[in-house]
Amino acid sequence: MTATTPSWISRNATPASDQTVAKWLFGMTLLVAMMVVIGGVTRLTGSGLSMVEWRPLMGTLPPLTAAEWDRVYQLYRESPEYQQLNYGITLEAFKNIFFWEYFHRLWGRLLGLAFGLPLLVFLLRGLIPHGYGLRLGLLLLLGGFQGVVGWWMVKSGLTADASVSQYRLATHLGIALMIFSLLIWTAFDLRDGRAQGPAGHAMASLVLLGVTILAGALVAGMDAGLLYNHYPLMGNGLVPVEYGEAGLLDPFENPASAQFHHRWIAALTFGAVVVLGLKARKGQSKRRAYLVLAAVSVQFILGIVTLLHGVPVSLGGMHQAGAVILLGCLLALIHGCGQPALNRKTRLPSNAKA
Repeated sequence: MTATTPSWISRNATPASDQTVAKWLFGMTLLVAMMVVIGGVTRLTGSGLSMVEWRPLMGTLPPLTAAEWDRVYQLYRESPEYQQLNYGITLEAFKNIFFWEYFHRLWGRLLGLAFGLPLLVFLLRGLIPHGYGLRLGLLLLLGGFQGVVGWWMVKSGLTADASVSQYRLATHLGIALMIFSLLIWTAFDLRDGRAQGPAGHAMASLVLLGVTILAGALVAGMDAGLLYNHYPLMGNGLVPVEYGEAGLLDPFENPASAQFHHRWIAALTFGAVVVLGLKARKGQSKRRAYLVLAAVSVQFILGIVTLLHGVPVSLGGMHQAGAVILLGCLLALIHGCGQPALNRKTRLPSNAKA
């Protein structure tokens, strides 16, 4: 082990300070998970298009006067969604859907502060863990980019179609999952030592889970969960009669096909994750393996129950939360299984290099 001169941003970093940064990142992981769930509820309640303007600074405060409420209400009344879907909605009913979209945006701003301010403090004090500056900088950029993508998504619904693009919805969710995954992996790297990246069966399971969640975003974007509310058949067979009607774009623009794909990719993911968890029970990550087995079982059953009940807000929100929990558990298991033996026994100081 040979010492190296730490960079300016890591000049005062120690193993103890690295653990403080790890705890902060775990906290950020929880906040991002909550953001994903809030976004899901916003979608399920039909609230996403209630705020038709993007005011990154002024929009931090909700309407505080009757005049301001009337202003945002009149803006909404001019939107395609009001004209086509919610014509005649009262101001009081508008306030209900406005709440979730406002809360979603406010939580995004709080996330920015919760990440940006501590990061600035760690930077100025030279407590950025050695070798983690690029990763933390990337997380900051992704967070800012996510806000822009969110508005890009909303704008797709302020058109004549009065419907958010399922492609933009999936993109928005995908970036959130990237941020969540990078946060939790970095936190585990700092707390337990760097782990080898996922490969083989673990990587395949992770990819399948990601595809399943994004397929769910396509289902949500087209309200495809309101079709075929029975399982496992779709009508009189396993394959819906509408399958293939949209040609090459059928998996992405045909609601029935989107639900079909989500169902069976989820089943494939369930099998892959269960086998991975069963194999991992024999290693040092036994507890994490059992958590993964529990999470994937609950999520699979919850998905079926949600479908059978026509995707009510309560079950839909729980299903979205279950997806994030499963992703976190799977990443924890893969990280634990991918740790070199040296990292499990001793942790390298932040200013040292093996």
